[in-house]
Amino acid sequence: MTLTTALIAGLVLGGTYALVAMGLTLQYGIARIMNLAYGDMIITAAFAAFVLQGALAVNPILGLALVVPGGFVFAYSVYRLILAPLVRRAPDRGALEVDSILTTFGLLFVVQGVLLVIFGSNYTSYSFLNVPVDVLGAPIAANRLIALVLALVIGLSLYLLLTRTRWGTALRAVAVSPQSAGLVGIDVNRAAAFAFALGGGLAAAGGVVISMYQTFTATGGVVFTMKALIVVIMGGVGNLLGALIAGLLLGVVETLVSTYADPGLTLAATYTIFLVVLLWRPQGLFGRAMR
Repeated sequence: MTLTTALIAGLVLGGTYALVAMGLTLQYGIARIMNLAYGDMIITAAFAAFVLQGALAVNPILGLALVVPGGFVFAYSVYRLILAPLVRRAPDRGALEVDSILTTFGLLFVVQGVLLVIFGSNYTSYSFLNVPVDVLGAPIAANRLIALVLALVIGLSLYLLLTRTRWGTALRAVAVSPQSAGLVGIDVNRAAAFAFALGGGLAAAGGVVISMYQTFTATGGVVFTMKALIVVIMGGVGNLLGALIAGLLLGVVETLVSTYADPGLTLAATYTIFLVVLLWRPQGLFGRAMR
């Protein structure tokens, strides 16, 4: 594999990491919910794209129009039916985080169990535009390029919406200070529910993108949860641009280590970077230090 091919492959992987991490940073940064079932929402969306492609001949790009709203509605329902009571009774943020971790940990096994019953435990994939495209003299699969473009377009569009619109300003105000946001007329509970649902939509988008070029299994959600959490912390909790840059960085490093060193060192490289960032900037690369 040439350096150009490795860099592009790293950007594809990093773009996927960034896309899924932005959904988790919305859920944790705004709704204050640490969602351990996040990766299983991603895997559910990947299986949905697989079913649409195989049973209905709907390609995954068009499938986004069905799967993403489904992820939004599912996450919104989870928040209203399961998590909202926890929010109302929690005396402080710390208690809410503990309750949400325990609750979503249980939800993880529910979703995973349903997927195992329906699809089994084998690795699954489907063929979509798996043809080489010449990029700067390096052959890259078309589905990987599409995955990178979709991740960047969705991520940057969301960033612009949150930073250039009044709606986005309200969500960011809740992320910075829920108490102060309520004083200026922002419905904090409604904003939190919407942010959690939007995170579910991004998880669904990430699942569809992942399914285009990777194999996946019903039990693989925890890996994506951990990678998304690492990217969120590295970029700064609640910082979408930080998640985008941290995700791209992580993907490139993992690919270069796997290509030029040893695939077995990929996780070691990931956690080494993670620990260095935590020691150097505990608030993340683009986060603000707490005063």
